[in-house]
Amino acid sequence: MMKVIFMGTPDFSVPILNQLIEDKMDVIAVVTQPDRPSGRKKIMTPPPVKVEALSRNIPVIQPEKLKGSEELQRIVSLEPDIIVTAAFGQLLPPELLAAPKLGCINVHASLLPELRGGAPIHHAIMQGKKETGITIMYMAEKLDAGDIISQIKVEITEQDNVATLHDKLSRAGADLLSQTLPSIAEQSAERREQNHAEATFAWNIKREEEQIDWTRSQTEIYNQIRGLYPWPVAYTLYRDKTMKILKAEKIEMKHDEDPGVILDKTSNGPIISTGDSAALLITELQPFGKKKMSAADFLRGAGSDMEIGERVGKRNE
Repeated sequence: MMKVIFMGTPDFSVPILNQLIEDKMDVIAVVTQPDRPSGRKKIMTPPPVKVEALSRNIPVIQPEKLKGSEELQRIVSLEPDIIVTAAFGQLLPPELLAAPKLGCINVHASLLPELRGGAPIHHAIMQGKKETGITIMYMAEKLDAGDIISQIKVEITEQDNVATLHDKLSRAGADLLSQTLPSIAEQSAERREQNHAEATFAWNIKREEEQIDWTRSQTEIYNQIRGLYPWPVAYTLYRDKTMKILKAEKIEMKHDEDPGVILDKTSNGPIISTGDSAALLITELQPFGKKKMSAADFLRGAGSDMEIGERVGKRNE
């Protein structure tokens, strides 16, 4: 039985931890990020992986920063056979990479060398990809640059958003890890160097990437909205205030209006023009200072005075 240290933090990592346990691996410790304040009341909240680990009586280690820390020395002293990471959130220092006899492997939510970095699920959808996948790789000092052990493709549908694709990839990652670990244990796993010249990056989402530019095409904006849902969520300006746009639908409509114009108010929500003379139907939104709601409810209530011909996305002058 392999002695495993698992390193992960968000919901994505939980099925992967559970798969290790289901496969009778000896998970001797879980390493995750520290508890963080969450919500409007800033209540200290443990990471999902910590909650799962404690429910299974697995010791939890939470370093603020691994490099040079006491926690790092504790992890090394446990003498794991292998370290498995999945969305842990920190780079592993060389001392830790060299510690396990079977190495450190990572379950990454993209088909490397594409979309290295912390937000591969978001960027895969925002870039309009038709497929993404899971890569299991040996870890290296550089971000997501290690040798590939195994990969599996996962389809991205037109209806997928970050939540649905996240769940598909998390399950695929758990399954692929289960299939891959035996060859690693037997030290017969193949390893393939990445083509670093083909590497692309999926950095964590910046605030400016959340704002909708209505001069872009219908498809680009649609992909942006679903690629940021349910977190951190795309937004636009409406009457000089931020309005979050949670969900939208592509519709068949051609027009000669400028981008960002409210073309119609329907029973399902407002229709807004895009930069390619097309349009999007907004179906779920969150006005400034209010809870999220259906766009239909918005038009019946706080947005009942929204006017056809109004502009969104720019401040009124």
